[in-house]
Amino acid sequence: MIRTAILVSGNGARLQTILDSMYFGEIPNYELVTVICTEANAYALRRCANAGVQAVVVETSDFPTKLSYSMAISNKLRDMDIDLVVLAGYNMPLGVIANQFKNRVIGVYPALIPSFENEERPARCALERGCKVTGATAYFADADGKIGAIIGQQAVEVRQDDSLDSLERRIMEEAEWKLLPKAIILYCQGKLEVHGDRVVVKES
Repeated sequence: MIRTAILVSGNGARLQTILDSMYFGEIPNYELVTVICTEANAYALRRCANAGVQAVVVETSDFPTKLSYSMAISNKLRDMDIDLVVLAGYNMPLGVIANQFKNRVIGVYPALIPSFENEERPARCALERGCKVTGATAYFADADGKIGAIIGQQAVEVRQDDSLDSLERRIMEEAEWKLLPKAIILYCQGKLEVHGDRVVVKES
């Protein structure tokens, strides 16, 4: 079984897609050990309670620096023998987590990397540049905590009547919510191999 921890902040919409995939038995060889949340009043915690999933809160205000916070999270993950770390709307820098769990941290970004990387709202950039297509990217975090090797991508059409809110909503629903569970499934099936900056998805 792949012992997994999910790191989350805020609403937990991405978390819910994973919980749904678990409920329907879509993720093989998978054990969700814990969800770690940065905020005591986050709605993500209610999602965990509704699903009967263990969740713990590690508040950022309890630590003097972001580095010390990442060290505390990393120590907790290692104490629990975590194999895979999933970022589900986590709003803190990974710090030492990325290095200590290299090629074992999966996240999703609301753009087609390398486009609009490190932008606060990539969909705004897509609209301002007149992109016809945008989307999302599932990835492994690199040793610096940035977007590393690409696991998968999903395109989303940019419509002429799109507002920023409508485009962000469709990127989330049509791309992010699909890519994140799919990346976890592939990892748990042992189908992902990282070769330098590339991910090779092995055939069945």
